[in-house]
Amino acid sequence: MNTKLLISAQELASLLAEKSLQTVVIDTRSPEDYANSHIPQSINIRDFFTYLLENSHPAGLKKLQEYFAEIMSRVGISGTEQLIIYEDALNKGYGQSCRAAFLLKYLGCTQVSILHGGYRAWLKAGLPTTDEVPKRESSIFRLHPNADMMVTTPEMLQAIDNPAIIKLDVRDSSEWLGLSSSPYNPDFCPRKGRIPNAVWLEWHRLMNCESEIPTFRSPDEIREICQSVGITSDSIVYIYCFKGSRAANTLIALEEAGISAKNYFGSWNEWSRDFSLPIDSSF
Repeated sequence: MNTKLLISAQELASLLAEKSLQTVVIDTRSPEDYANSHIPQSINIRDFFTYLLENSHPAGLKKLQEYFAEIMSRVGISGTEQLIIYEDALNKGYGQSCRAAFLLKYLGCTQVSILHGGYRAWLKAGLPTTDEVPKRESSIFRLHPNADMMVTTPEMLQAIDNPAIIKLDVRDSSEWLGLSSSPYNPDFCPRKGRIPNAVWLEWHRLMNCESEIPTFRSPDEIREICQSVGITSDSIVYIYCFKGSRAANTLIALEEAGISAKNYFGSWNEWSRDFSLPIDSSF
């Protein structure tokens, strides 16, 4: 089945009207926001945004896989369902719905979509909300990890001096300029800087952030912006940010524009903590 990567609020409303058990909506916002109001029938899984990968070596990836397999089993998701993910607004949550979609695909789910425009688009459309939490029976989630989706630290290290691979840094300007090590606070990580030979394209640029409901720019606009940093449809692109979230947001934008890329999911949080890895701190 060819599942649309981005769906509108009206398309989601139509899916929910069918009342199919094979459609599951996942809210990635904070538990407090979810408790206040959410899309009917949706379940809250905040961990898709908060989980930090210990490392991208086999043991770290296995721990990530088992962690989410346990959560998915507990909330009654087997992996065969049509999963629709949402956050509040695409430009406010550091790409959390896109991070969730990336992780679900990495874990082996094949039917994954993102609510384009997030919860704000749902509200703008005048669609119903609730504070009721749906009851779901537990199930067994079947893991089918897709290793090709994720760049590991050894792979990124090998790519540093390979000009055929574009190392795309999509962090906020303060991180790119070495003023902060993370979105949380300046000294969250032990080192500030960049992965050597990286190019910078701030993740916000690929969205219409000035709109009332921020959405991704058109494929033509995305391709034009990408060309400004040397990225074309033929490029090999490894994207990184702080923990793979804004990178996942950028990955979605590039996919919509026909540009293939991979997510270095460990990103700066992992890279900066390994003092054997080189950094560029010449600003």
